[in-house]
Amino acid sequence: MTNKNYSIITETPGQKADSEQLERTLQRYKFAKEFTTGKNVLEVACGSGIGLSYLAENAKSVIGIDIDDNNLKVAKNNVKKTKYADQISIKKMDAQELKFKNNQFDIVLLFEAIYYLKTPEKFITEAHRILKKGGTLIISSVNKNWESFHPSPLTYNYFSIPEYQILIKDKFKPLNYYGGFYTNKDSRLFSLIKKNATKFNLIPGSLKTRALLKRVFMGKLNKLPLSINNDMAKYYKPELISEIIENKDYKIIYIVAKK
Repeated sequence: MTNKNYSIITETPGQKADSEQLERTLQRYKFAKEFTTGKNVLEVACGSGIGLSYLAENAKSVIGIDIDDNNLKVAKNNVKKTKYADQISIKKMDAQELKFKNNQFDIVLLFEAIYYLKTPEKFITEAHRILKKGGTLIISSVNKNWESFHPSPLTYNYFSIPEYQILIKDKFKPLNYYGGFYTNKDSRLFSLIKKNATKFNLIPGSLKTRALLKRVFMGKLNKLPLSINNDMAKYYKPELISEIIENKDYKIIYIVAKK
């Protein structure tokens, strides 16, 4: 267990976000949703629960777990307001000690959270244990090899594609990698500004305060919705990455692994 306050870096309904943040949030859940039809789904580190109802539209059942009490309170309150509340269960749990039976789930999800785990190898072992044979583990991760990468507060270690291969390959085969948000000139310009701001300790720790900084550089912001929906942003389908090498072309890396 931990006494860290992860709610300060959690995407929460009502929070102000720029267009790319909205697109990234939609991308991870819509991509995962393709795998969830009729399945028993577990989202680890579900945060505010913003994607649980969206996943429940297709899934047989959805469980969300998180370690942060503030996140759990928000998630439970938000899910109650959706029509899928009866299909969703929310529990307090450590990602490195999953209190579930063997072979219980068809899908396990971990979105942009593996670097907040002190022992990510324990999560990989636990995910393998609780997945059914043929089950799927989907991880999304900020790409540490993106040239304008900067670490988030409260994190331990970030991984490259080759490092993910080493971390996961003994438990899961095959592994497929996908890239999200190709780095173009406009994004690189903003990232350069952000990188220099980080260098001089100008990047705030909380997402709420970061939103104010984004407003200065990027103009109007929109609120994150109560629940993920297809109308909140444009969807960009992640692209298959064929080589197990350090990739600098994408901001986000997705790992899809089969048991």
